Amino acid sequence: MTVAYFRFYAELNNFLAPWQRQQCFSHVCSRDASVKHMIEALGVPHTEVELILVDGVSVDFSHRLQDGERVSVYPSFHDIDVTPLTRLRPAPQGVDRFIADAHLGQLARNLRMLGFDVLYRNDYSDAEVARIAASEDRIVLTRDRDLLIRKEIVRGCYLHSVACDLQMAEVLSRFRLAAAVNAFSRCLNCNGLLQSVPKSDVQERVPDHSRKAYDRFYECQGCAQVYWEGSHVARMRQRVARMLGEESVAGQEDGSVRK
Repeated sequence: MTVAYFRFYAELNNFLAPWQRQQCFSHVCSRDASVKHMIEALGVPHTEVELILVDGVSVDFSHRLQDGERVSVYPSFHDIDVTPLTRLRPAPQGVDRFIADAHLGQLARNLRMLGFDVLYRNDYSDAEVARIAASEDRIVLTRDRDLLIRKEIVRGCYLHSVACDLQMAEVLSRFRLAAAVNAFSRCLNCNGLLQSVPKSDVQERVPDHSRKAYDRFYECQGCAQVYWEGSHVARMRQRVARMLGEESVAGQEDGSVRK
C-alpha cells in the first residue's frame, strides 16, 4: 500500500472535499499510480494545475508516487521562484485561442467583443469540444469539471464564477489578455473577423435610418453580417472598460457594432 500526503493551494481547494481543503492530508494511492491520476481522483482537473512539487522537487504529471511522498499542487501563477521548474504542458504557441462549451454562449460573445478568437455552438458535445481543442490547440472554457479531465485536452480553464462579467475577469487575469484586447474587431455571432467596407457595397443590407446616419460600415469575413457604429456603441465601450477595469477604452475608436 502506498500512502502519499497532499496539499492543494489557492482556488484548487474549491474542487476538494471540505475536510481536505487548506491543509495537508494523507491519501491511499494505487500501486505505481501517477501523480496526475491521483490529483484527478481527488477531483482536481489537470488543466487547473500549473506546478507540482514532490518533496520540494518540481515534477511532471507522469511522476509515479512512492510511499510517504509529500505532494504540493499549485494553480496557475504569474511568478514563482522554483528552480528547476518542470513544465506540465508545452508553452502556448502564438495568440491564445479558445473554445467555450455549450453553456457559455454569453461569455463567448463577450470575449469576441474584446477581439478574441472563441469557437462556440450551443449544441457542442463534450467529445466535440475535446476533439476541436486538441486539433486546433484551443483553450477549453467550461464549468464542467468532468470535461477538463478528458486526456485530449491540454489547456483549459474552469470558470469558478457563475456571473458572466466575473467569468470574463477570470479569463482576462489567468491568461493575461488585457494587452491583447482589440475590441469590436470580431463578429459576435460567428467569430469571423470584421473588415471595413465602402458604404455603397452594403447599403442595400442596412436599414434606411442607419444608412443616412452613419458612414462607416464593417462586414464579417465569415458570415457577411454588416456592422456599424450604432447609437449604443458608447454603452458597449463602457462595458468593455468595466471588463478591463478601466475608465475608458483607449485606442478602440475604429471598432464597430451593429445597431
